[in-house]
Amino acid sequence: MTDPAATPAQPKPNARTGARLAVVQALYEMEISDKGVIEALAEFEAFWIGQEVDGVVHPPAEIAFFRDVLRGAVEEQRAIDPKLDTALAKGWPLRRLEAVLRAILRAGAYELMFRRDVPARAAISQYVEVAYSFYGGDEPGMVNAVLDRVGREVRSTEFGIPAAPGPAKKG
Repeated sequence: MTDPAATPAQPKPNARTGARLAVVQALYEMEISDKGVIEALAEFEAFWIGQEVDGVVHPPAEIAFFRDVLRGAVEEQRAIDPKLDTALAKGWPLRRLEAVLRAILRAGAYELMFRRDVPARAAISQYVEVAYSFYGGDEPGMVNAVLDRVGREVRSTEFGIPAAPGPAKKG
């Protein structure tokens, strides 16, 4: 019998972490099945979030945050995708990436670009953790690098980069 004190407990994900994981799963599901956002919201809220499915326990999630990030990532995709294409290595446009990676990057970029209430570094760190939920190779590092580039562009002052000077005022 193992000593529970000798085995470190796995940290329980907080409700926002659960929401981020659910957003990535929903974005992936939407892409491969052509489901709409309303159908994905209903399905994930009813059958996935906080539920055990096929022996896998899906963590609880902050529902309002889940809804906002999922809807936002879909509604703002035309603004998000060009930022991600610019942040990715030359010759590797977003469309060349695997669907789960696209989902992670889109959700993370949405938070960086449109959720100013979430600190940039916290959002990046959370999506790197989400990437580790799916990948064991170089992908989490790539998520970190791409979202860091987006964050430095859209929230430069949080990274200690001075804001670009505005146009000079006339006399």
